[in-house]
Amino acid sequence: MNCYACAAIRLLAYALLTLILIPVQVMAIAFRLRLADDLPRVYHALCLKILHIELRVSGAELMDGPGVIVANHASYLDIPVLGALVRGSFIAKTEVASWPVFGTLAKLQRSTFVERRPVRAREQNDQISQRLADGHKLILFPEGTSNDGNRVLPFKSTLFGVAERTMPDGSPVKVQPVSIAATRLDGAPIGRDLRAFYSWYGDMDLAPHLWQFLALGKVTVELVVHPPVTLADAGSRKELARMCETAVARGHHAALTGMHQGVPVPLIDNGRSGDLIGFSPLAIVSEDFRLFGPDRQFGS
Repeated sequence: MNCYACAAIRLLAYALLTLILIPVQVMAIAFRLRLADDLPRVYHALCLKILHIELRVSGAELMDGPGVIVANHASYLDIPVLGALVRGSFIAKTEVASWPVFGTLAKLQRSTFVERRPVRAREQNDQISQRLADGHKLILFPEGTSNDGNRVLPFKSTLFGVAERTMPDGSPVKVQPVSIAATRLDGAPIGRDLRAFYSWYGDMDLAPHLWQFLALGKVTVELVVHPPVTLADAGSRKELARMCETAVARGHHAALTGMHQGVPVPLIDNGRSGDLIGFSPLAIVSEDFRLFGPDRQFGS
């Protein structure tokens, strides 16, 4: 059942949260504080609470240290899903930088903006390689676009060229595939048609889609984490892209069919279920501000 009063409350909570934390992140970046790396995860975790998204994870452990996370892409909602779990920044299309609101947020998370053109591949791989050498973890959607969430599109291999480089200590660049699938709405399985409430693709308008999503109940998103691989495991950049695509597609299918049902991730606090988020302004405030307590918990 849609709850448009809930949608209005959630939208207001999201707007207030964003307006409050933007200047904090600006200052953290300006003064080169560690907070500039940590605050985006705080922000994305709070967004998941406001959006009423339950995150479940199964499979391998997320890799430590710098590397590239590669995942399938169905929606702008994949951003807070991965952003709350991974302490890192995104590799995004150049045009994202000019988007209202989301472009600003992407810049504040220090995203790397790239053009998906082979002619710029070397320059952009140099840029990504430097970010990795500086110790960053980067998140890439190699399909190049979002889709309906019922399948995984072919991975473009251009930016996998960064795996041909080495880290400053001589170790290979690690690439870790992750499958993302929206699987349940209020505990009931989401079918092919209903998955469009999560997925944003084609010529869909962003504002109506977000408003419709905000009116829904709890959406469960499954993440299946696969073991990291390197160029040595694949033999070539194109084969590495194909290997990651195969792993992501397999995990995506397993999540959609119920073969993978991960463990809920306590992104903020184990002691509160967060089931009231979105249904009461007081619940939003009392739940979310617990994040800043000494017992806060996040994903790896």
